[in-house]
Amino acid sequence: MPSRIPKIELPEPFLAHVAGYQWSRDSLGQSQSSNYLLKHAERPMLVLKIEAGSPFAELPDEAVRLDWLASQGVACPTVLARLFGSETNWLLLQAIEGTDLASTTLSPAQQIAILAGALKRLHALDEADCPFDHGIDKRIIIARARTRAGLIDESDFDEARLGRTAADLLLELETRVPPERRRVVTHGDACLPNIIEKNGRFAGFIDCSRLGVADPYQDLALACRSIAHNLGEEWVSPFLKLYGIDRDEPQRRDFYCLLDEFF
Repeated sequence: MPSRIPKIELPEPFLAHVAGYQWSRDSLGQSQSSNYLLKHAERPMLVLKIEAGSPFAELPDEAVRLDWLASQGVACPTVLARLFGSETNWLLLQAIEGTDLASTTLSPAQQIAILAGALKRLHALDEADCPFDHGIDKRIIIARARTRAGLIDESDFDEARLGRTAADLLLELETRVPPERRRVVTHGDACLPNIIEKNGRFAGFIDCSRLGVADPYQDLALACRSIAHNLGEEWVSPFLKLYGIDRDEPQRRDFYCLLDEFF
């Protein structure tokens, strides 16, 4: 690959950071941004994220959350450069060394142990110190706004909800709100691709734009869905036990998976 991508004119503050790097498009996962992996034989890997500026843009949220998470001593990408505007948002990160849990060769038992341990550590942070509220009420307000703006991809719903409309799901969401029994610092999208391991140990969180204080099932629900998809349903119960859940709440998990259809 060439050391630069034609047709991408980087902002001036980014140029020195990326000089000499080889670029490739990152196709793993789903995101509103265009993501590029930048590799160099003698320097750390970088990740460049580019998205259109809009009221629903996520990169400004990701940058400030990564700053906060790093201040808490939790491993995550380092923000090297950022530029947010009305037309385009740019975010350059130093990547975490390691492999995401959706791509690793570790055994399922090792993967769920890393995931459970990582979430327990994150959820143990003092929620009073976290300035980001991702509770149900706030998230439903955003879900309504995204639905009105026509941003919901109805073709990407979970299999059980395919064929339904966003408006229909929003009505169901609003009538199924469970009480938040406990609030912790959550990742917001705690699926296997967003957890990095190195040498069989947790190495850090990525894609943290939805980090905030919420019910722990915000993370547990999406983690269980990811485990069932990537490893098999039989690993869900062992994961929950490793996390410390003795009595699962399938309806609560399903609600947070329903909520995730809007993001």
